[in-house]
Amino acid sequence: MPKLKYKAALVHMLKDSVKAVLPVSLIILILCFTVAPIDISAFTSFIFGSVMIVFGMALFSLGAEMSMTPMGEYVGAQMTKSKKIWLIIALSFAVGFMITMSEPDLQILAQYAPSIPKNFIIYSVSAGVGAFLVVAMLRILFGIKLKYLLMGFYAVVFTLAFFVDPDFWAIAFDSGGVTTGPMTVPFIMALGVGVASIRYDSKGGGDSFGLVALCSVGPIAAVLILGLMMGSEGGQGEAFDILQFDSSRDFAVHYLKQLPHYFKEIAIALLPIVIFFFVYQFFVKPLSKKSITKILIGVLYTYFGLVLFLTGANVGFMPAGNLLGLYLGSSNYSFIAVPIGMLIGFFIVAAEPAVQILQKQVEDVTSGAIPKKALGFALEIGVAISVGIAILRALTGISIMYPIIIGYTIAFVLSFFVPEIFTSIAFDSGGVASGPMTACFLLPFSMGICEAMGNNIVTDAFGTVAMVAMTPLIAIQILGVVYKIKLKKAETSALPDIIDDVTEFNNTAETQTIDGSKIIDLDKTMSATYIDDEIIEF
Repeated sequence: MPKLKYKAALVHMLKDSVKAVLPVSLIILILCFTVAPIDISAFTSFIFGSVMIVFGMALFSLGAEMSMTPMGEYVGAQMTKSKKIWLIIALSFAVGFMITMSEPDLQILAQYAPSIPKNFIIYSVSAGVGAFLVVAMLRILFGIKLKYLLMGFYAVVFTLAFFVDPDFWAIAFDSGGVTTGPMTVPFIMALGVGVASIRYDSKGGGDSFGLVALCSVGPIAAVLILGLMMGSEGGQGEAFDILQFDSSRDFAVHYLKQLPHYFKEIAIALLPIVIFFFVYQFFVKPLSKKSITKILIGVLYTYFGLVLFLTGANVGFMPAGNLLGLYLGSSNYSFIAVPIGMLIGFFIVAAEPAVQILQKQVEDVTSGAIPKKALGFALEIGVAISVGIAILRALTGISIMYPIIIGYTIAFVLSFFVPEIFTSIAFDSGGVASGPMTACFLLPFSMGICEAMGNNIVTDAFGTVAMVAMTPLIAIQILGVVYKIKLKKAETSALPDIIDDVTEFNNTAETQTIDGSKIIDLDKTMSATYIDDEIIEF
């Protein structure tokens, strides 16, 4: 991040937030005014929620860059320098468990998943993330190829699924997406950068990706194991309770009542990881007062940003999404919900807070070789397709296993034809794209359609998050194929600039390569947050 004053930086983030949220809000407004009119209470709440999301995303983006990113990089680098495997394993599991347990997206899924007690889901999924964060950290240290690990683990997951009642399939795969939300992604991605930063081989930069991808597998396995133990009691699921406001005062009172809940929820979510960081740095290598002050300011930005964002998403977007789904699903032209959902999905991914974090890290680590716009467009196309598939499932009741198995098979086949860094980024992006906007709007939208059609919410509406997490794996790797072809053409037509700056497909070249793709020295290209272990000015 450039050395901007906090105010100027916040204005910059605010502009980006408006650009991200405005398109999807306008589409929903047009739908409300034309083919899918909704209750005036939900409509007013949606408008107010959109404003809160804009300000919340701006504060969160600035805060995450000032606090979560440097905290994660510092912890990752310092614990790796210790060279004590037992310490790396213990700390990785603790961090993964703590940061997932209070993930807001997970709370939403656990609330509406039937037959499994809420705490069972939360603790099991958190343990799954912790265990796979350990695997991810060890992978970076030992340089194990990500695609082989993912193939092996997903083979185990799909095998396990066939011994579990189908009622648990959609919830299990959804849990893999919701755990990588606004709390988890910034810290875990920065943790990977911190670990990779002390490696001086050619694969350090590429291996800094993949933590989110692996951490998405653990929750799926955890919920399937729960399903195996609990048997066939999936249930129907709950419908949303849409509130009615008799006056503007009732509306204001409702929002004011919700705010304390989210102030408490986000405080519980942030406190463990913040306390852990400050205790850890105190005993390992204390930071300067200036660095600590900046991190604390960033934590405050993150806190208030998440409170505003999640209040707006849950109180404003959630009922609007459900009502739109109910209206379209009960109409004579219910299949129009598929293209409408795809259009919303195309624009809504830009409003996911963690997507901004991923795009910035990709640009930094690859020194601009993978442009932010190209990555964003690939994500938008992928999410649009995934939402179309999810709504088609809600309308027809197609089993989630058909698109999931086909999608992951295509993704793994593509991984043999693209530079390894594209595979890592693609599997990370699946978890990043399926954040709070998916959980708070697209899932209720699918649930509304499913309820209107009289289908089973658990098997046919749940799975929306899983679809959103799957298709970017294919879209971004296709981007990798196109990218590789263009670079080969550039090499043949003697265009040295792009070759020198980005990639070299000659295995005998003196430059460092990853599957044929050059990764510039991380010390020069990564947005390092510390020099000689001291956090630098933002």
